[in-house]
Amino acid sequence: MKRTIPPFRADHVGSLLRSAPLRDARAKRAAGTVTAEQLKTIEDAEIIKIIDKQEALGLDSITDGEFRRSWWHYDFLGGLDGVDLREHSHGIQFSGVVTKAEAPFVHGKLGSKHHAQIAHFEFLKAHTKKTPKMTVPSPSMLHYRGGRKMIDATVYPTMDEFYHDLGQAYGQAVKGFYDAGCRYLQLDDCSFAYLCDTAQREMLSARGDDPDKQGEIYAGMINAAIDNRPKDMVITTHVCRGNFRSTFVASGGYERVADLLFNRVNVDGYFLEWDNERSGGFEPLRFLPKGKHVVLGLITSKTGELETKDQLKRRIDEATKFVSLDQLCLSPQCGFASTEEGNTLTEDQQWAKLSLAVELSQEIWGK
Repeated sequence: MKRTIPPFRADHVGSLLRSAPLRDARAKRAAGTVTAEQLKTIEDAEIIKIIDKQEALGLDSITDGEFRRSWWHYDFLGGLDGVDLREHSHGIQFSGVVTKAEAPFVHGKLGSKHHAQIAHFEFLKAHTKKTPKMTVPSPSMLHYRGGRKMIDATVYPTMDEFYHDLGQAYGQAVKGFYDAGCRYLQLDDCSFAYLCDTAQREMLSARGDDPDKQGEIYAGMINAAIDNRPKDMVITTHVCRGNFRSTFVASGGYERVADLLFNRVNVDGYFLEWDNERSGGFEPLRFLPKGKHVVLGLITSKTGELETKDQLKRRIDEATKFVSLDQLCLSPQCGFASTEEGNTLTEDQQWAKLSLAVELSQEIWGK
């Protein structure tokens, strides 16, 4: 049966390949040859184009493609009160490639009295006839990337104080988006999937964090941020293993975190990646409670090769061994451009994958 509320039967994570005019304008802005206002004018025009394209494909959830961002997470995190982006000693290590070296640093008390990205959502809402979706990083991402060393100890002598204030700051942001008209908010989160990876768990232990406790802490922050949301606001989370220039960070199925994720993180739905062997099997879906939905990320955003409907139908059939078809939806496994560099496929290939999600969802669940 077709869904009239999010997550939709055909949905998508959110980020889209940056268009050529936008890439050119951002390069000129970095070089100082165009003003911030000139860049915004081009961003506005290019976002309107991709809104129209998403609507024409038949998608019910519409994003701005994260066209105003460099990072899927750092731009938002750096906009919280008490946080700024700083040069770092190293970037994030992916499989064979490293990001640019910057990271958010907590230098003051956390808050979100009026986040600048609320205006980004307002522009999106004003230009779509469908459901506008806002995508922001989960609160866990402010801690996971840098840990204790990226938090001023004179501001937060204890981590309990930090976790408490971060949850409250996100609660302010959630309210701000709701007041601006947002009824579909997505918290993007890598941490839960990373907790299933042996190397990532060893990294956490080496820096002084307990990987067996960190998931509980992150779940608590998310719940603190969203538990007061109004009933007409749908909140989902996207959990992946890293996405930068078509590479990844972590491997391993969701089994280790499935019960925590599905039953103790109080979101309405989950975007989960299952596009390759690194993702494990569908067995963790047995923990999904009634009333929640999982969006199966079966269509890869990392390469341009287009999946066949038969391949995807077989995978969906496998998933229904563990959960009802009515609790499932379909999407690409991640965004197409988690950073402005984007993945290694063309815009035409990107749109073909989103079109495939729409067509197949209609065949399976009805128009």
